[in-house]
Amino acid sequence: MGIHPLTSRCAGRTALVTGSSRGLGKAIAQRLAAEGATVALTGRTMDPDPKYQGSLRETLAEIEAAGGSAIAVQADLSHTEDRERLFAEVVDRIGAPDILVNNAAVTFLRPLADFPERRVRLMMEMHVLAPLHLTQLSIPAMRERRRGWVLNVTSVGGDLPGGPPFDEFDRNAGFGVYGTVKAALNRLTKSLAAELYDDGIAVNAAAPSKPVATPGAGTLDLAKTDTEDIELITQTALELCTGDPATLTGRIAHTQPFLREIGWLS
Repeated sequence: MGIHPLTSRCAGRTALVTGSSRGLGKAIAQRLAAEGATVALTGRTMDPDPKYQGSLRETLAEIEAAGGSAIAVQADLSHTEDRERLFAEVVDRIGAPDILVNNAAVTFLRPLADFPERRVRLMMEMHVLAPLHLTQLSIPAMRERRRGWVLNVTSVGGDLPGGPPFDEFDRNAGFGVYGTVKAALNRLTKSLAAELYDDGIAVNAAAPSKPVATPGAGTLDLAKTDTEDIELITQTALELCTGDPATLTGRIAHTQPFLREIGWLS
């Protein structure tokens, strides 16, 4: 995705986007920067690494080259102390975020019968506990300002499978833990939206309606055929990170139906 022409929907606002070295997080960070936000980027890899496609330094350079404003802070969000260090540095350098995008994730796919406990715990930490913790850290300043936007990047994998009979994908794809943590994230989103409604803080979740061909999806063989353009998730994210918190909150938005609802997609 190329960065959009600079406009002003996020002018004067700060945003923290996790997992912004590559993939959806990078694209969302670029879009918010293009719309005028000062964006804090974070991920596990500051410098290019042969094992990974993309790095924080590359995302930062691309945003700045396009005329945007950003900082980069390396952090491993599976650790409580790293989340606290990250947040403190962001506040010190650009101020407390008006917008928080919880995108960072780690995913393992295998049958539940032999799924290692350590990997279950890591996925729970990254998909549920880290978004909750970063939201908790963001709430005081958002409450003081009487405005704020939290967006959790979720997945249609969090929807309950149909059946019985169960289709071949649900029987064999190994999505049990992934679907469980995304379902928990969706429930967390709804609860946070309800509890923070009177504070003027919007809390939403967004999911691509179909897989997006990102490096992570490619590694997991999730996006080889029927995919959607990454711009659909960046547009959904922009709408949910700038909408009126009094009316656009508590949504578990799948990109295509949501964008049709608001008239952006025909």
